Amino acid sequence: MTPAMNDKQLTIDGKYEVVIGLEVHIELSTKSKMFCRCSADYFGAEPNSHTCPICLGLPGAMPKANKLAIEFAQKLAVALNCQIQLGSKFDRKNYFYPDLAKGYQISQYDLPFSKKGYIEIFVTTKNPKKESARKIGITRVHLEEDTGKLSHAAINGRRVTLIDFNRSGVPLMEVVSEPDMRSAIEAKAYAQKLQQIVRYLEISDADMEKGSMRIEPNISLRKIGDKTLPEYKVELKNINSFKFAEKAINFEIERQSKILTSGQIPVQETRGWDEKGSRTVTQRSKEFAHDYRYFPEPDLPPFDFSSSYIQKLQTSLPELPDAKRDRLIKQYKLLETEADLLSQDKDLSIFFEHTVKAYKGNPKKVINWITGELLRRLNELGKTIGQIDLLPAQIAELLYLVDKDKITSATAKELLEKMIQTGKSAGELISELNLTSISKEQLKGVIEKIIKANLRAATDFKNGKKESLEFLIGQVQKEVKGRADPTSVRALLLKDLEG
Repeated sequence: MTPAMNDKQLTIDGKYEVVIGLEVHIELSTKSKMFCRCSADYFGAEPNSHTCPICLGLPGAMPKANKLAIEFAQKLAVALNCQIQLGSKFDRKNYFYPDLAKGYQISQYDLPFSKKGYIEIFVTTKNPKKESARKIGITRVHLEEDTGKLSHAAINGRRVTLIDFNRSGVPLMEVVSEPDMRSAIEAKAYAQKLQQIVRYLEISDADMEKGSMRIEPNISLRKIGDKTLPEYKVELKNINSFKFAEKAINFEIERQSKILTSGQIPVQETRGWDEKGSRTVTQRSKEFAHDYRYFPEPDLPPFDFSSSYIQKLQTSLPELPDAKRDRLIKQYKLLETEADLLSQDKDLSIFFEHTVKAYKGNPKKVINWITGELLRRLNELGKTIGQIDLLPAQIAELLYLVDKDKITSATAKELLEKMIQTGKSAGELISELNLTSISKEQLKGVIEKIIKANLRAATDFKNGKKESLEFLIGQVQKEVKGRADPTSVRALLLKDLEG
């Protein structure tokens, strides 16, 4: 969905504007780690069970680059309109934190796999209300290895830090944006668009709850009219939800504006987001590139890519979200909001198109059911379309049964819930639960019975008490267990009562 933004969010007290760039880290869905054969499927595994001499950096261990991870990073770069470098290399980034056993990280410095791209986001302003496209520059897309996971605990009364190296060495792609964003809402829209593209390419699940996508905003403020970058920036580390990122950025904007207003300059540092306190907190002073003492990784040779290889990558990309959105509008005559909703989830858009094909009817009915009843139930379950046992043909059958008056719309809604729960088709459930719509002749008999049993309500209606009709309709539906079409019930009741 297109986020809404108030124009006032673009400036602070009429004096400053916000300058935001994002570093987004995305773990790639490869079977093995970046430089060794250890399984990259570490989530939920016993600590330190996915390690070897290479990812632990033991003496004499020699890394070998993961070919598929490089291809994944280049595919994303193509999708982000980047220039793919024909020559690239890995570098050694020197620093020591306990989550990297060898005391350095294999990353990329001056020759990343790609550079100079962009993402287009759409933001709706409230005053005046209009949708505008914003082009956010991409500085580079490069590859590195992920770090281990630190857990802080108390054991025998002592504070200790436990290290799980299962994640260490997993292929980690870093997408660095230009400082082109001017609000937390824009930053959130950019990160969501990036996640969407990554999932369309099927190179990562980009699941923020599992840590396979992490956001690191860089935030500073400058006086309105200044074109140069501020002399400082504050980095917020490892934020694992869009909501937290938006909150953290807004808090940081307010914190920095107070410091600047007092005549001081915020400290260049790395901060973290404290969700319980709803605030950012200092972690360490921010490093500069020279602090890492980069040099070419001596254990890995440089790379040379041919133009034909790059062309093959470009033609191998699937239909991306913006192109899909435009096609859905044109091909199925959908509203922009409907196409937005479908294109957000690749699996949902595929489900819609397969349902339309199976139904062979009006696509509008399909979109109404999918974006209405189906999505409502998925949201209640906290699941996506790919996580339930439901086929497009089953929705098509359900709609067909409604069209042929075999079941009512109310019964169809009830059936949909049971279809999601059981995986059974509408036809199977109708037989099991005896939910076939009753015939018109049967309905006439039921109505006669209800009127005789509720003569007072019938008399009240004839005397002008119109709400009595709703009571009688309810009694009929109760008698037939919802298997009658409400419009038919109303029409037949009125005919008998007014005849």
